[in-house]
Amino acid sequence: MSNIRHTPMAPTRAQHLAAGERIDAHRHDDHQIVYAGSGVLAVTTDAGTWFAPGTRAIWVPAGTVHAHRAHGHLDLHLVGLPADDNPLGLDAPTVLAVSPLLRELILAHTRDPGDGSPERQRLLAVLRDQLRASPQQPLRLPTPADPRLVAVCALVHAAPADPRTLATLGAATGASQRTLSRLFRSEFGMTFPQWRTQSRLYHALRMLADDVPVTTVAHRCGWSSASAFIDVFRRSFGYTPGAHNRRSPVVPSGRGQAPVRPVCTVQ
Repeated sequence: MSNIRHTPMAPTRAQHLAAGERIDAHRHDDHQIVYAGSGVLAVTTDAGTWFAPGTRAIWVPAGTVHAHRAHGHLDLHLVGLPADDNPLGLDAPTVLAVSPLLRELILAHTRDPGDGSPERQRLLAVLRDQLRASPQQPLRLPTPADPRLVAVCALVHAAPADPRTLATLGAATGASQRTLSRLFRSEFGMTFPQWRTQSRLYHALRMLADDVPVTTVAHRCGWSSASAFIDVFRRSFGYTPGAHNRRSPVVPSGRGQAPVRPVCTVQ
């Protein structure tokens, strides 16, 4: 990433991003929690891309160079925490599950961040407690380093519905299935099928954010049927893809309905 901005203090605020809008590469001296109240958020670093719909937030550690991109109309909520305040003990970007209570705490805290009242300090303390209890989620697409892995990942990203096996993809890129299997485990910590499912889910979230019908998304992303796609999506995100775009956007009062992981670079 070039032309990196340095903003020492990570802001705490709410803002709206239009579909496709980006926040260019930057870094903070503080930690930051990034939450999408509506739409789908992608946070990219040199290590890869983490992605999150409205039931997930992304932890960005202090000093991490990162960029944001909105898929669909995004209600973005940012919570900054001082570098010495790391309730999660995490030193790498991580996707976290967001419970209904944590969601409301994030919305309330970003609604009027300038208020330093004792009430807001207590709210932040509860928010930190809820963060500690948030399960970590494997919603990430790692950036490959080995050129053979780069080539295979690029093929899959370019055509999510491509049904070719790892052996066939390896033959097309000059690498053996055994070598590629080893690289997926050593670089990504996952198997090729696991990684491909993550890639397909990322593409699926982007399409759903653009109001593409569920059956079309299933077909374009390589699932054998809409029901198979719905099952994987529900197990990954806790709600069906059909419910994704029916979730109410976040409203300023915070009374909207509660909305139901790095990559071969995907823009």
